[in-house]
Amino acid sequence: MENTIQKKKPAAKEDAHLAVRMTDIRFRWKEQLPMVLDFQSLEVKTGEHFFVGGPSGSGKTTLLGLFAGILVPQAGEVELLGHRVDLLNSAERDGFRANHIGYIHQMFNLIPYLSVIENVTLPCRFSTLRKLRLKESPTADAQRLLNHLGLKETGLLARPVTELSVGQQQRVAAARALLGAPEIIIADEPTSALDAANRASFIELLFQECAETKATLVFVSHDASLGPMFDRTVQLEGGKAC
Repeated sequence: MENTIQKKKPAAKEDAHLAVRMTDIRFRWKEQLPMVLDFQSLEVKTGEHFFVGGPSGSGKTTLLGLFAGILVPQAGEVELLGHRVDLLNSAERDGFRANHIGYIHQMFNLIPYLSVIENVTLPCRFSTLRKLRLKESPTADAQRLLNHLGLKETGLLARPVTELSVGQQQRVAAARALLGAPEIIIADEPTSALDAANRASFIELLFQECAETKATLVFVSHDASLGPMFDRTVQLEGGKAC
């Protein structure tokens, strides 16, 4: 497909509505390997619900790594919330991610020896900014998010996450990502273990929570049928964003 997104212009006031801007991106894992990502431009608006599709191996998770500042490209610019994160060192990118990005991992990445509430409040241990954004306390905000996400069971907060079902773990991971109102929420195949009904329900809940804080949602899935639920979709094909 032809990439219709225009080449980046110098940063200007009118571009303040962009949460993400990527320009002239080239990324490969090793010098002798083919490019995983190779595209001219990709932009995501503030508050947008943005869907990234493509088959397995198309570079979706790699793209999320660039969105989150976990990875930096060999060439090109990555601008998140007006900051050139590709120019930051590893520690600076870690700090930026802790303050501004909530990440729902494909396998949830919950800490098995921590309780539900300890997992959800974990971002506040690493980010003073997210702690300052809380409406009440870390525990109270975590409880509110879990309630909104359908986890209202008595005694749930103190239970180890290893005792939860896959669907419950998914909601705990979402609550952790949302705690402290990060500006960008990244979701990597978070619904892959759910049936169709629960998948749609979870996405709608995620939309509601993002809308409340005006967060930008970047959602990756190989399931193209989810695309119409989102404001805009991009497909990765051969490393190109189309």
